Amino acid sequence: MIAETAPVTLDLRQDVALLTAALIDINSVSGNETELADAVELALRQLPGLDLLRDGDSIIARTSLGRSERVILAGHLDTVPLPVTGGSLGTVPSTWPSGAPGDGVLYGRGATDMKGGVAVQLALAASLFDSGAQPSKDVTFVFYDHEEVEAVKSGLGRLVRNHGALLEGDFAILLEPTDGTVEGGCNGTMRFEATTVGEAAHSARAWMGSNAIHAAAPILGRLASYEPQTINVDGLDYRESLNAVKIHGGTAGNVIPDRCVVEINYRFAPDKTPAEAEAHVRDLLAGFNVVCTDSAAGARPGLNHPAAASFVAAVGAEPKPKYGWTDVARFSDLGVPAVNFGPGDALLAHKDNEHVEAEAVRACLRALQKWLA
Repeated sequence: MIAETAPVTLDLRQDVALLTAALIDINSVSGNETELADAVELALRQLPGLDLLRDGDSIIARTSLGRSERVILAGHLDTVPLPVTGGSLGTVPSTWPSGAPGDGVLYGRGATDMKGGVAVQLALAASLFDSGAQPSKDVTFVFYDHEEVEAVKSGLGRLVRNHGALLEGDFAILLEPTDGTVEGGCNGTMRFEATTVGEAAHSARAWMGSNAIHAAAPILGRLASYEPQTINVDGLDYRESLNAVKIHGGTAGNVIPDRCVVEINYRFAPDKTPAEAEAHVRDLLAGFNVVCTDSAAGARPGLNHPAAASFVAAVGAEPKPKYGWTDVARFSDLGVPAVNFGPGDALLAHKDNEHVEAEAVRACLRALQKWLA
């Protein structure tokens, strides 16, 4: 019999940058989150004043102080796969190439996306009741698995289905990397396949067939000439984009292709429903066989809610729109206005040199502590 390994012990009261490094050191590529979830659960169970629920590799921890407002702080435990480049700094375990641990820049998979944000959640949970202090709002902490993969596997989606009542709140913050700036809402995203059909023939007698790849040229032409919009939603300007992202067809170098598929991604502003976004793409590609293969609604900024306004004031920076899709949309679907706010540069997410500045993680924690004090 193989003995079970004891969960890793996390010190939630150490410097939050060092806590980030400790989280990076636990490999949690999507589908492999159990070890990290075990460590997070064990650490949270040592804190007084939190009610815990675990569902698979997702965890909900809630205060019950009877406050008039409840805020949700959410983050995912998983990362994309480790870099394949030899000698890369953005891997596991973490590295501090510029100095002693805690100084300068921290490298490692998940440094920005989003173990820095998860470290802030954990450190904040540990500090809520320090020195007898209590937060001004009730807080729900959410840690979930399978964010970096297809939506059907989402741990947050599973929590919504199984424990939706525990995710009710007045305002939600998703600690995705935003460089310490509040990013309201998010664009929606939708994927399509546009298919053209021809007739196969030997390429030496091409006139006997019909080239499906050539037939896709008008699709590419319409997409290339399309001018994406910038749409103001509740005071924030959301930039849209519509692009061919993949094309495939043909069977051999001497066969006229009888089928071609153009894969298309539409990032649409949160003023549109998915149905409206789909209608927009179908209108542009009228006359072609277009199938929607995936869809996720966007989220309006929700910055007009009092809790959101007080948070923006506490951060002290002008809020920006979120162009990419994030799980704020899931909270929006629940009727909870949500923003993105976390340490690190989103442009470094998933890169082989993924890294975060130690001070950025500390600043994020200070901003949330100030707001909740």
